[in-house]
Amino acid sequence: MIMENNTVPLVELQDVSARVKLGNGEWLTTVNSASMLLNQGETYAVVGRSGSGKTSLISIIGFLNKNFTGKYYYFGKSIQKCSDATVSHMRARNIGFVFQNYSLIKHLSIRENVELPLLYAGLQQSKQKRRKTIEEALCDVGLQDKLNEYSGRLSGGEQQRVAIARALVTNPELLICDEPTGALDSSTGEKVLQVLHDRVQESGTTLLLVTHDMKVARSCSHIFTMEGGVLYDHAA
Repeated sequence: MIMENNTVPLVELQDVSARVKLGNGEWLTTVNSASMLLNQGETYAVVGRSGSGKTSLISIIGFLNKNFTGKYYYFGKSIQKCSDATVSHMRARNIGFVFQNYSLIKHLSIRENVELPLLYAGLQQSKQKRRKTIEEALCDVGLQDKLNEYSGRLSGGEQQRVAIARALVTNPELLICDEPTGALDSSTGEKVLQVLHDRVQESGTTLLLVTHDMKVARSCSHIFTMEGGVLYDHAA
């Protein structure tokens, strides 16, 4: 659910660091003293090569990893001071995810795939209201006629549009996209990117797009780059 608060950043990271333990017992720093501000309703890109720390960064921002040092404020609330249950609820209610490999559940219909975030978020809706919400989400990405299809029958571009509908069906405050066009050809990727930006603009959701492609990144209003776990802030 999108809150109207233009004075407090949606996301504020202050000197956030994270590391992982390798098989040989040594520690690898994946995020190194990262600071970042994300304001409500704006679009951001993080650009970096594989292994640069992008995935580790968004796992922190998306409430998937609390094992970090530094400070993380979400709408002014300290994430480190929140219980695991609170963080899980915030993730289900306020964060949408789109992944490179779509992550659709093959044995569920498209309608059922898009319905999942509504169930996880615990939204109190009648079955009729929930169905209408799902239909509207699929209509917004041009797939209203695929409601009862299964993902295996869809093209890559169609599957990614389903993933976008699924991510936005709860009207999240923050949409995190990890290489959303990485598995698509350039033409299909451009179309999916346009759908993504159109939906984000219509809903007022903040977009954080992770990519290795600077051309994709330039579709956003603000660009960060990442290398060796270090985050650099650039003007788009």
